[in-house]
Amino acid sequence: MATPYGDASFHTQNTREFAEDVANATDGELTITVHSGGSLVAHGEIKPSVRRGTIDAGEVFLSVLSNDDPIFEVDTLPGVAGSYDDAYALWQATKPIISEKFAAEGLMPLYAVAWPAQGIYTGEALTDPTQFEGLRVRAPNINTQRFVTNLGGSPTETEESDIPTAFSTGRVDAMITSSSTGNAMTAWDYVDYYTDANLWLPKNIVFINQRSFDRLDESTQQALLDAAARAEERGWQQSREDNQASLAALEENGIEVSTPNEAVAAALQSAGDTLYQDWLSRADDEAETVLETYRQQRPSETNGE
Repeated sequence: MATPYGDASFHTQNTREFAEDVANATDGELTITVHSGGSLVAHGEIKPSVRRGTIDAGEVFLSVLSNDDPIFEVDTLPGVAGSYDDAYALWQATKPIISEKFAAEGLMPLYAVAWPAQGIYTGEALTDPTQFEGLRVRAPNINTQRFVTNLGGSPTETEESDIPTAFSTGRVDAMITSSSTGNAMTAWDYVDYYTDANLWLPKNIVFINQRSFDRLDESTQQALLDAAARAEERGWQQSREDNQASLAALEENGIEVSTPNEAVAAALQSAGDTLYQDWLSRADDEAETVLETYRQQRPSETNGE
């Protein structure tokens, strides 16, 4: 199993626990060797490698698959899901269609876990929307790249493991990512400010080659699925806890954490609205219907928030 994330990431820690659970539940009959930090194959090659059967399973940032289908980027649309409850409801609403898309390629999702909400790391305090103009921003997926462009910035695709080098060589000036990634990558070594903008809560998805799954006997399949269900539940809780711990770590190490002021918030909202309209122009009717149903039923709407 390949994952692009390093051992310091709670996602990788959860994935390793998943592998241990499977081994324990099957008395060692099924073992999953987790290759972290992109050590087996690069992030962009994980899904194709699992599809071909070169490796059995993998973990990717779901929205890096947005070129395959717009449904894969739905969790990076600003304003769609701004809380863990909403993000989980969005996953439940979109899971059937995402599973269907994966199945068409001979793949089966096992579980998905959200990152903490995304914010903006900068070298200077972010107080004016004009600061985005020409700003070289690390954007890990196409949708984030579009968002940065809408803000007037210059998006740069950089893997998590390459963030320190990108900053030290001047390839990027800022980055949009979570408190968790900032903590794991010691962001205080190269930036001084974190604007906790609560942009979206993107997910990682863990999946297996369908043929690899089908080769397992029924009891082993069930053990794998049971372990996956536990990993999903555990991972979402770990994400909540990691967000709080990471925000504290950022502040303890000298990063000033704040929320966007009115002008910056308005610019982010405008860029997000443009992004959403662009998504609607590319999404099919099924994806639009699923999203609309979710928006009508999401917890924040139910709670009147």
